[in-house]
Amino acid sequence: MKHQVFYFEDPAEAAMSNILANHRVEAEAKVAALLANTEKTEGGCLVTPTATYSKTQMRGRQWPSYRFILSVLERVSMPEAIVVRHKCHNRLCINPQHLQFGTQADNKRDDVARWANGIDYDYL
Repeated sequence: MKHQVFYFEDPAEAAMSNILANHRVEAEAKVAALLANTEKTEGGCLVTPTATYSKTQMRGRQWPSYRFILSVLERVSMPEAIVVRHKCHNRLCINPQHLQFGTQADNKRDDVARWANGIDYDYL
C-alpha cells in the first residue's frame, strides 16, 4: 500500500498559493499600486492614507496589505498562524524592508525588547 502525505493548507494559504501560481503578474501590479499610494515618514515607513492598517482584496479574498505585499514579493504563501512582524513597530507601514514573517512569540519578544529598551516608557 502506498502512503500519501497529508498536508493541511488553511484557506488563506490556499488562496495565496493560487494567486502566486496563476495571477502573479496581477498581484505584483497591485503591490506596485499599493506602494505608490503611500507617504514616507522620517523613519522610512511607507504608510497608507488610512486611519487603520490598509486592507487589500484580490480574487475574492481580503488580506492586510502588509501581509499581501510581503507574500507576493517573497513569493511565498504562509499559513495564518505565521504573522507579519513590523521591524519598525508601525502597523500602518507597508514598506517591504520593514516586514518579515515570524511567529506570534517572535512578535511578543520584539515588543518586550522594545519596551525594555525604553522606547515606550509607559510599558516599563
